[in-house]
Amino acid sequence: MSEHSFSPESLMMSFGYKPELSEGAIKCPIFQTSTFAFKKAEDGKAFFEVAYGKREKSDEEELGLIYSRLNNPNLQITEDRLCLWDGAEDAAIFESGMGAISSMLMEFLNPGDVLLHSVPVYGGTDHFINHVLPKWGIQSVGVNPYQDKAEVMQELEASGMKDKVRFIYLETPANPTNALVDIGMFREIANEIQTQEEPVYIGVDNTYMGPVWQHPLKLGADLVIYSATKYIGGHSDLVAGACLGAADLIKRVKGFRTFMGNMAGPHTGWLLMRSLETLKVRMEKQAANAEEVANFLNTHPKVEKVYYLGNLKPEDGRQYEIFKKQCTSNGAMLAFDIKGGEKEAFKFLNSTKLIKLAVSLGSTESLAEHPATMTHSDVDEELRNKISITSSLIRISVGVEDAKDLVWDIEQALEKV
Repeated sequence: MSEHSFSPESLMMSFGYKPELSEGAIKCPIFQTSTFAFKKAEDGKAFFEVAYGKREKSDEEELGLIYSRLNNPNLQITEDRLCLWDGAEDAAIFESGMGAISSMLMEFLNPGDVLLHSVPVYGGTDHFINHVLPKWGIQSVGVNPYQDKAEVMQELEASGMKDKVRFIYLETPANPTNALVDIGMFREIANEIQTQEEPVYIGVDNTYMGPVWQHPLKLGADLVIYSATKYIGGHSDLVAGACLGAADLIKRVKGFRTFMGNMAGPHTGWLLMRSLETLKVRMEKQAANAEEVANFLNTHPKVEKVYYLGNLKPEDGRQYEIFKKQCTSNGAMLAFDIKGGEKEAFKFLNSTKLIKLAVSLGSTESLAEHPATMTHSDVDEELRNKISITSSLIRISVGVEDAKDLVWDIEQALEKV
């Protein structure tokens, strides 16, 4: 037979792991160790020379392990497997999504630089951009997903900071409204405003779509970010983050990670490795369930509007075009405006029996929350209202339960309102 290329979901079971190095164990063990023994002193010298950038690794050289702050088998194998979905050259796993986001931005931005970013973004990211980066002399310009290229360039010109933009940070689909950002358009903008001496990199938070339904690196991004807590972990039993991209860029990110000390531990790496094996089947079931839930909400008299990618139609213009270009699924995240306000939203949330009232998303169980007072409560109120994060908005992360049970639960909760 001719050579065969295995799909990522098949390779998730074994890629990067050699059973013969671990007593023949079919599954990779947890390497719960802080340090690793060298065979000889010369090996230790060689490993550290490469680790600290004193020389490049030769093609025939196979480096060993040093210390779990630098590298660990569980992290390395998981990083290698995660790369398969996005077609990335390398990945860095962190102890949280915010660890990945903050490390990436701090590595590629310096005092005096400007960050161009989409709005809305996750509440923690919003706080970091607007309250933490300014302490380091890094300013930002926010643009909404519905602005076209000319409008974004006009806003940059009006800000007087166009020549200082060094990084573009996008979140698409946006949390919690599912608004889509055109990655390719921002690639064009980056190419126009960068210089040979000062490149403008693009990082994309792909948490809402996960590694299965959207691939930002193939759409013009330089780096892709995940809260790996969500779909990648997928069981609400770990907190982790990941940054993927070209080898030279991830080398910088990993260097920053080493000295910040915010890498994930071996047990987290092992849990992520376990979860990657079922990532696609979980996400496919979640997407199928979300479609059933959205169809029910679309016709309910107590629902004003449903924010769901499957509702996009050709008459929605650019949003529909972006969806067709960037996404391979409607996803499993949706939000809806309940008729009324906070009182009615809270009554609904307090009345569900199967769906849990909790933040986070992408897990096997369905979760519901109130963005305006929970995940996005720190976002400026005027901005929240402008981007549809109102007191009537409820966000639902659809899990793998029976779809009929989810619809029943939502129906009975709405009856209580």
